[in-house]
Amino acid sequence: MTRREAVAAAAAGVTIVSQAHAKPAALGGDPVRRKPFPGWPVSSSPEQEGLLRVLASGKWNRGTGQQVAAFEQKYAALLGAKHCLAVANGTSALMVALHGLDVQAGDEVIVPPYTFIATVNAVISKCALPVFVDTDAASFQIDPAKIPAAITDRTVAVIPVHIAGTPADLDGVLAAARPKGLKVLEDAAQAHLAEWKGQRVGTLGHAGTFSFQGSKNLNSGEGGAIVSNDGDFIERCYSFHNNSNTRKPAAGSSAFMSGWSGAPTAQGANLRLTEFQAALLMAQMERLETQSKRRDENAAHLSQLLRQIPGITPAAWPTGATRSAWHLYMFRYDAAHFANLPRAKFLKALAAEGIPASGGYSPLNRQPFLENILNSRGYQRLYGPARLKQWREQNELPVNDRVCSEAVWFTQTMLLGDKRDMEDIAAAIAKVHQFAATLATSSTPA
Repeated sequence: MTRREAVAAAAAGVTIVSQAHAKPAALGGDPVRRKPFPGWPVSSSPEQEGLLRVLASGKWNRGTGQQVAAFEQKYAALLGAKHCLAVANGTSALMVALHGLDVQAGDEVIVPPYTFIATVNAVISKCALPVFVDTDAASFQIDPAKIPAAITDRTVAVIPVHIAGTPADLDGVLAAARPKGLKVLEDAAQAHLAEWKGQRVGTLGHAGTFSFQGSKNLNSGEGGAIVSNDGDFIERCYSFHNNSNTRKPAAGSSAFMSGWSGAPTAQGANLRLTEFQAALLMAQMERLETQSKRRDENAAHLSQLLRQIPGITPAAWPTGATRSAWHLYMFRYDAAHFANLPRAKFLKALAAEGIPASGGYSPLNRQPFLENILNSRGYQRLYGPARLKQWREQNELPVNDRVCSEAVWFTQTMLLGDKRDMEDIAAAIAKVHQFAATLATSSTPA
């Protein structure tokens, strides 16, 4: 920390301490703030003009207009990838990429348990078996040291997820995967512009996938993309997302409709992005770097403040991570430093102070839908009772259970405010800490 940063942190610390002695809003006091945090999405004339241009053109779908192709070129250049394929959403990006990697029924794919369900649903859509590897407590990311023990002769791929927009330990993941010939598919749904050793995530594995769903830092309501340096892989993905149609007609075939290449040779689906969504993304990309810098600055300031509060531990970055997208700001909450105030009451006390927060993911590996799938006729035939019994035995992930019980999230929009907003967050947490014992025995918040 520089002298200037130290002085600023100390000054903010004075503000936190002074507010910490005020009565909590959950106990009838005044809240730290009443002002809402910045809204989302941000839009203005570029989005409106782009949508109106597409509307007026009458070319609304891929293949008739130019917006999707233009976005793919621009996004690939932004990430430093050779190729980009835009698709319908982040889940379909994973599904298409798994097809491009030739993941088939009966295969196994290693996944983290601390992720959104889409990561696992994409694996299941290929009738492959998701094999969970425990979480690293400090970073909330997959623990690469535990990957080798999860590899079997059926394992074909590993999906590290850059949770919250912070890179997973890609050096560790790649070192575990490559000697076994496993493909690494980066799930970067939350990680637009995040970097590993100065290189944009999504470009270090065989491929990377992104989401442009409404909450994401780059947003078109719904949408997704796959990036890769492997042109053949991208062409397989293109054909699958376009109902088995390639970009060029097959030799000797006669196309009978626009966009139809003739003589399909593989399975496909309709998972295309529309021209309207691409127009939104082109406009949203103009703000992405500026917004990302604002999140960087505010997250750094918030971390300085929260480290002053006992029991609050901001999520660590794996060595090698050089930039986070800050789709989420995550920290671990240790109730022992808050008079054993349950996390649920901690979150409600923060909400009363005008600070919205959530407890994040529950253990994905324990969700009942997985047992329903394992007990299905298809999975019983593909994997057999012995392998599925072993899967259940290996599915005890104590670190992830603890992380899920301690995590607290702030959304990326909260980091688009100013430094005073970060100081309000820290002041509210400090106030709850100061009065934790009273809050723990109080009937409010329920």
